Amino acid sequence: MSTRLTEETCPVCATADIICGKWTILVIRDLAAKRTRFCELERSLAGISPRTLSLRLRGLEEEGIVARHTFPEVPPRVEYSLTAKGRALLPLIEDMRSYGREWLGACRDATRAAA
Repeated sequence: MSTRLTEETCPVCATADIICGKWTILVIRDLAAKRTRFCELERSLAGISPRTLSLRLRGLEEEGIVARHTFPEVPPRVEYSLTAKGRALLPLIEDMRSYGREWLGACRDATRAAA
């Protein structure tokens, strides 16, 4: 079987194509709690450029993972939230969190750095 055919039919590859872009999984993680404005996401994702955040949000919106809510106010207010398809990714994030704690010592290292 050719590699290309495998990539097109493999559900792991299809999911990875969506969520493995730099910052993408972190955007989803931050939207898990509540609707969030662009500037709040930008603050929580220290180091992300506004252009990159905009591209990630647009891509996730096109995939049906993120919904964009525009409010008819002056100045306009825009909030982002996860759709049902986006919320279905949350167990993956929780599994990554658990793996990081158990196998990578992520929380222990963060606790030491804060002390």
